[in-house]
Amino acid sequence: MATSFKVELLKGIHAFGTTNTRAGTGADSFKVALYLSSASLDSTTLAYTATGETSGTNYTAGGGAITIVTAPTSTSTTAWLDFTDVTWATSTITARGALIYNDTASGNPAVGVLDFGSDKTSTAGNFTIVWPAGDSTNAIIRIA
Repeated sequence: MATSFKVELLKGIHAFGTTNTRAGTGADSFKVALYLSSASLDSTTLAYTATGETSGTNYTAGGGAITIVTAPTSTSTTAWLDFTDVTWATSTITARGALIYNDTASGNPAVGVLDFGSDKTSTAGNFTIVWPAGDSTNAIIRIA
């Protein structure tokens, strides 16, 4: 999770629910962008950047939209949410990691950084990010 994201949550920058009740607007839009091993992404990443982003067949700079499938909820003392998996169909791309970011908020602020552990490649096939199970123990976005 990006450290700046934690601060921005307290400032009310991100709206993950079906509506932002304070502002009277809908939820923000979020994206996930793919990056090469040369990219410098970690908890200090502040926002989406094209520097080090992957490119290739059927991949568009800025990445793909992700949809919240389970609105923010809680189990015991942990709040969490879940996204639908994202696929770049019939793609030829290589990526070492990814950045989840808020595509609605000013400056495209970072939410979280993913490290795939090694380069992942698709060659004229599907490149899919499968999110962990949506629950208080495994969801990609959890606050305990």
